[in-house]
Amino acid sequence: MAELSERVRALVQPQMRGLEPYDPDFAPCRINLSANENDLGLPAPVRARVDAALRATPTNRYPDPMANELRDEIASWHGVSRANVFVSDGGDEALFDLFLAFGGPGRTLVNCPPTFSVYALYASMLGTTVLDVPRDPETFAPNADELAAAAADAAIVVLTSPNNPTGDVMDPAGVARVCEACPGLVLADEAYGEFAGPGLSSEPLLAAHDNLVVLHTFSKAYCLAGARCGYLLAAPDVVDGLAAVRQPYSVGVLAQAAALAVARERAAFEPLVDEIRSERERLLLEIRALGRALPVRVWPSQANFLLVRVPNASRVRSRLRDERSILVRDFSSAPGLADCLRITVGTREENDELLGALEAILKEES
Repeated sequence: MAELSERVRALVQPQMRGLEPYDPDFAPCRINLSANENDLGLPAPVRARVDAALRATPTNRYPDPMANELRDEIASWHGVSRANVFVSDGGDEALFDLFLAFGGPGRTLVNCPPTFSVYALYASMLGTTVLDVPRDPETFAPNADELAAAAADAAIVVLTSPNNPTGDVMDPAGVARVCEACPGLVLADEAYGEFAGPGLSSEPLLAAHDNLVVLHTFSKAYCLAGARCGYLLAAPDVVDGLAAVRQPYSVGVLAQAAALAVARERAAFEPLVDEIRSERERLLLEIRALGRALPVRVWPSQANFLLVRVPNASRVRSRLRDERSILVRDFSSAPGLADCLRITVGTREENDELLGALEAILKEES
């Protein structure tokens, strides 16, 4: 990404001058295992429902600004009321609206790095102070005691579970502790929650903690990354606060129609999620096996990706891309993630190609 010119640096708000834009570092490749998408794709019957919904959707009219039909379906799905649901243009808009409404100058966001970089980016854009409570450098587990202590003065605490890019989860009991300590809001970002095991979601805590907000998305498990549709579950007055700051008509008619069709057919995705979980465990074991002879380390994950540490990770990533047309994500420049790559769990065939290429390159690099 290009740096801001001196002229623009002088014109933008002071807190914007040193910000680096979010860069997914995408490159066209034969196998893309860099963005944590669902490589299995929409099941054929669901694709047919989505296509029919899109064909039936008028595009000359503005969308329902609050996506109420979709809110009703999501509410039925999660056992809450429409008033508890906020639909957004992807999870990213939900994050920005949350930080815009409840953050800002003089307020603190508690962050738990290494984690999704957009949290700190959005907070800094909006003049919110960011207080980092780092994860364990070896296991990447969050420290519930330190988070609860930091939460005592926070406007927002972000707890990502499963965490991106480390794949670990935070025990719901720890989330409850932070909710009890925090006078502001606690966001449990569960964008990858469908890939986690049972009993790991913080969603059951919503009834007892009106400062808890849970984020979900259709981008990952539900194969709608290109449609951009996410949602939050929260207390009705929090939803009202978000609605007050949202961009008008931010979720288009086509995104609403596609997400509604997918939500109604959500049971069809259970076999896909099971397959990704199975492939994740197979990939984990295969990479661990490589580690018996090669300098590679992999961490267990509850998401649809694995964090892998290899020597010269940036070079390995470049060779995977340039020689094998396999794209993975390089996190080696992120604090706490030296020489780490994040690898999305793809199809069985994609995973096999990745394993073969990784083994060959690591042998040559050793």
